[in-house]
Amino acid sequence: MHLFAAAVFFLIVTPGPGVLTLAGVGAAFGFRAGVSYLVGLFIGTNLVALSVVTGLAAIMISIPALRTILFVASAAYLLYLAAKIAFSGARVAFIEARTPPGIAGGVMLQLINPKAYTVNTTMFMGFSFWPDNLVAELLAKFAIMNVIWIALHLLWLWAGVALHQLDLAPAVQRRINMAMAGAMLLVVGIATWAH
Repeated sequence: MHLFAAAVFFLIVTPGPGVLTLAGVGAAFGFRAGVSYLVGLFIGTNLVALSVVTGLAAIMISIPALRTILFVASAAYLLYLAAKIAFSGARVAFIEARTPPGIAGGVMLQLINPKAYTVNTTMFMGFSFWPDNLVAELLAKFAIMNVIWIALHLLWLWAGVALHQLDLAPAVQRRINMAMAGAMLLVVGIATWAH
């Protein structure tokens, strides 16, 4: 169970579309709007986990045309976010939007987020610690993942809000933007390789 918790921590703490956009919402719109978006991400990630556990995700990706459509949509969206980050200039701007995405935006992002499916498949299909009681193991995994998920996402939201409050030099802001864009491109690259 400890190995499972450690794996959850490292898979969730690494930058992916959810945490990057959450930090961006915090930076652009503040903590309250960020919490609303976080609730959507939370609902979305648990819907993805349920689709993995029930086999719905496996059925969906077994249909080649649907798999390709979902992959292209998610890769295009992630590339769009990476471009917005990379070309935002000398200011920390993870996303460019006039209004916060809210709960619905968080749910929708997770439903097309390849990292969400990868993480949940890895966690729920691996790291068996109670092989004789699948239901108890699944419930424990959901509990452990959600506790770690909430804590780490709140930290990313706080980081976004804190970055907004800093008066960073333009060169530092550009480096942050490029690092975040690079992280998004890495996610797209991993998803492309796994596809």
